[in-house]
Amino acid sequence: MPGLMTTRSTTPVPARRMPPAALRRAARRDAGDVPGWVLVTLMTAGLVLAIWAVASPALTDLFTTAIARVASFGG
Repeated sequence: MPGLMTTRSTTPVPARRMPPAALRRAARRDAGDVPGWVLVTLMTAGLVLAIWAVASPALTDLFTTAIARVASFGG
């Protein structure tokens, strides 16, 4: 339901009707776990780089072979 926010009781309340104090409390609760997300992002990037380093020669060979086969059909 667009335009609705939930309070602790999980009862949908229109965002424009939430009292300012409730909005501040909700903002503090929803601040998130920034260090956790940074860690997840860095770990994901690390995994991508590690997999890329291992698979790069095979993927390069696969791409080169595929392009050579396509080019030979035009010939």
